[in-house]
Amino acid sequence: MPFPYVGRFAPSPSGPLHAGSLVAALASHLDARAHQGRWLLRIEDIDEPRTVPGAERVILGQLETLGLHWDGDPVRQTQRHPLYEAAFTRLRAAGRLYGCACVRRELPPGPYPGTCRPPRGTGNRPIRSWRFLVEPGVEAFTDRWLGPQTQDVAAEVGDFIVRRADGLWAYQLVVVVDDGDQGVTDVVRGADLLDSTARQRQLARALDLPAPRVLHVPLVLDAAGQKLSKQNHASALDVSRPLDCLQAAWQALGFAALPATTLQDFWPEATARWAQRFS
Repeated sequence: MPFPYVGRFAPSPSGPLHAGSLVAALASHLDARAHQGRWLLRIEDIDEPRTVPGAERVILGQLETLGLHWDGDPVRQTQRHPLYEAAFTRLRAAGRLYGCACVRRELPPGPYPGTCRPPRGTGNRPIRSWRFLVEPGVEAFTDRWLGPQTQDVAAEVGDFIVRRADGLWAYQLVVVVDDGDQGVTDVVRGADLLDSTARQRQLARALDLPAPRVLHVPLVLDAAGQKLSKQNHASALDVSRPLDCLQAAWQALGFAALPATTLQDFWPEATARWAQRFS
């Protein structure tokens, strides 16, 4: 893997950070620092209807209180539309995109059945969204936490949306474009996004971008066994006792509690232990 290492944390401003998002942030930050790399902050506000006013300010404050300091200025997806448009144009010119007239309620569960796939097309129905024409075969990669992974994107997902019916860019496209533009070498995130990796690798290849290494960390679950998330109304992270927050996130990653009494003690010890495991 070419260095220098570049990692990133990419929260959505749909609410404050919660315990689950802190686990991902901590792992991402430690991996960057253990590799003497840069740690970028990207605000994933592309889904503007879900953006909560003031949430970005709260997130930045939470990170700063915990000692999760990023390098450079934060990047916001809403300021990067020309990059996404250029990638869309390139993919379309290469024949890797097609218009889709399908409505979600019309589709069966499971992978997209190719209803509008060329040469069939949309017929007389208007285009609602745009889909990426996936490659056949198995996508194989190694996750630095979970080991070897495979997915047959065509069979398990099908052609997926890159521009939504409401005109907004889809997550799969923007994350690939952003990572490529920012030179991200390593993506550390929650295991719920493992299923997106194969799709993102196909998109990166179609755009002649390198695919970052990936490391997917365990999820934090609530009492009902569901992933903590803003959609599930997870409680906002209380950073009034920052060391306690970090120790809890550290232990959620499977490590024993550190003998740290201050943030100044926690960070070098956690970074050294992370480096021993993931160097």
